[in-house]
Amino acid sequence: MARGLRRDTKPEIALRREVHARGLRYRVDRAPIPALRGRADLVFQRAQVAVYVDGCFWHACPEHGTLPKSNREWWRHKLESNTARDAHTDELLRAAGWEVIRVWEHDDVLVTAALIESAVRRRSGAGSARGMSRGRQS
Repeated sequence: MARGLRRDTKPEIALRREVHARGLRYRVDRAPIPALRGRADLVFQRAQVAVYVDGCFWHACPEHGTLPKSNREWWRHKLESNTARDAHTDELLRAAGWEVIRVWEHDDVLVTAALIESAVRRRSGAGSARGMSRGRQS
């Protein structure tokens, strides 16, 4: 199986464009907190919002996820480990005061961008993106 992209996937880029068009600024492919091994796809530091665009295969989407025919047990374990790691990451971030938004690669970009915008503006305490440009937003 070919190695997948770690960042800059088509769904991620489409979402970043829409979020940017709404006036929000963010960091890309960054660990929200130093103790975290994994990296979020979009990080809004000041608002403490971490966004993950999960691929259907690697994160075992219940709608589109598949299990390869060869080496099934290895893949089952690998995908279960990925989802367990995701849950652990979410727990660590929430315990540190972060809001975690996980979306599937097939989710509607406009709906997802609206959800992100709402969370960032609510947590930043501002009705606008003012004070969020440059710096913390990914």
